[in-house]
Order: sequence, then structure tokens, then C-alpha cells
Amino acid sequence: MMRFGAWCLVSAATAALLLGGCKGEAPVAATSDAASGEAMAETEAATEPAAQASEVPVGGGREEKVENDLYEFSYSYPDAAGAIPGLKANLDKQLEQSRADLIGSAKSGQAESKQNDYPYHAYSYGEDWKVVTSLPGWLSLSSEIYTYSGGAHGMTIFDTLLWDRQAEQARKPIDLFTSKEVLSKALRTPFCAALDKERVKRRGGPIDKSDDMFSECIDPIEQIVILGSANGRTFDRVGLLVPPYNAGPYAEGSYEVTVPVTGAVMAALKPQYRSSFSVAK
Repeated sequence: MMRFGAWCLVSAATAALLLGGCKGEAPVAATSDAASGEAMAETEAATEPAAQASEVPVGGGREEKVENDLYEFSYSYPDAAGAIPGLKANLDKQLEQSRADLIGSAKSGQAESKQNDYPYHAYSYGEDWKVVTSLPGWLSLSSEIYTYSGGAHGMTIFDTLLWDRQAEQARKPIDLFTSKEVLSKALRTPFCAALDKERVKRRGGPIDKSDDMFSECIDPIEQIVILGSANGRTFDRVGLLVPPYNAGPYAEGSYEVTVPVTGAVMAALKPQYRSSFSVAK
């Protein structure tokens, strides 16, 4: 999936575990006590983290993938992130926490399904980080997350982070602005216009204003805000990643809206970050 328009170099609090496939359990033949012990050990090992973050070398990206009857887990980040020790440590910590949360939720779900005598379908969590843009002072990343924890379908959500190269720490894009309210006001008009344009395209006709749930505009800063650049020197684009149900029914999928940095957006920035931005040309 192309992320954040043509100006992206590569293509954005993680939610509850929601998706997955259906997996049946094949009959198991009787074994000796020793063989049973080995099989049990293998099963337990399959549901625990495969490696500690410190075992993964700095310098490259990382891609983890595990599939078994209990859960399906995947997590990846690019070389640009793995090359920064502090950022790599941050993402590795998130990876292990996400995997541990998934395993805990999956075990609870499996136990509940046995107790209530209904089929258990493997829980899922997949997160894929991509570079939005790389600037002299910043690395902007976004991730797409797919989760499943039973039910008819899973859910796609997003996350984002900025790596501040000078301070050597992770930040959220929203933290660069004076307040959410001021940024929301600066983005609302162009965001709402672009969102409605995409709604019309997907729905094949005018927006039905009688459908209050999916016809009104939504708050841009309640979506995932990501920062990008067309000039390779400063942030001059703001992306808004909108998950299913926020702007339209599930069948419409997620929305990705890009708006330019304007004077109003510049005015909403904290003074110390204004040199990292420019009005889009």
C-alpha cells in the first residue's frame, strides 16, 4: 500500500488486538512420555519471544514473523531505522511488548473458547514501519498495524514517530505544535475538502448529507498525523492517516489525506521547531 502520496520516500499508541485466520487442530497420535515432554517444550517455545532485542545487531532493519495455532505475529522496520542505535532500541522494545501482549491475549482467548465450547481462531498482530521522509535533522516514520482477536474481521490502524537526530530521541509529530486545538484549526479546512473529494471518488457520487455518521468532517488531529517533505530539507507536507470506520464504513477501508504546510500550520508550531518546516510551494 502506497503511503502518504508521491512525495514519500518509501510509502504511521497501538490499539487492542482485533483479526486473523481460521486454523483447525489436527489429531495428535499417542507418544511416549519423553516425546510428549519434547512436544510440550516445542509448543511452549513457539508461543514465547524468539530473541531478546539485544541479540539483534545494530545497522540494519529487522523483520520478525511467527505463525502457530495460537497466534500470528509479524513486525518489521527498515534499515534507516535500524542504523540508529537509540531508535532501534525503541522499536525493538515495542516489538517485544507487542508480541508479549499478543501472546497474553491469545492465551486468554483460547482458554475462553474452550470454556465456552466455540472454535478458536488464531489471534494476529502485524506492524510494518516505513520511512516517510529522511531529513538532515529528522527521520519520519509511519506504521500500518493489522490486528485480530476474534469476530468477523480484523482492524487496520496506524502509528507514527519522529526521530530527532540532534536530541537523539523519539517524538510524536503532534508534540512539535503548541496545542492540538491550534493545529486542528490550521488543518481542518484543507483536510475536510480533501477528505470529501476522496469520499466522492470511493462512493461514486455526491456525499449523502443525510448520513450523519459518514458525511460530516472529522477532527484531523484525532487521526494519525505524519510529517513529510517534497524538498528533502524541511517538512512541508502533513499527512493524516484515517483508519476504517472513522471517515466511512469498514468496506471503504482507510483514508490517507495529504495537506500542505501553510502559514497557519507554521504559526501553530513551537518556536524551536519552526526552522525544520517551510510553507509548501
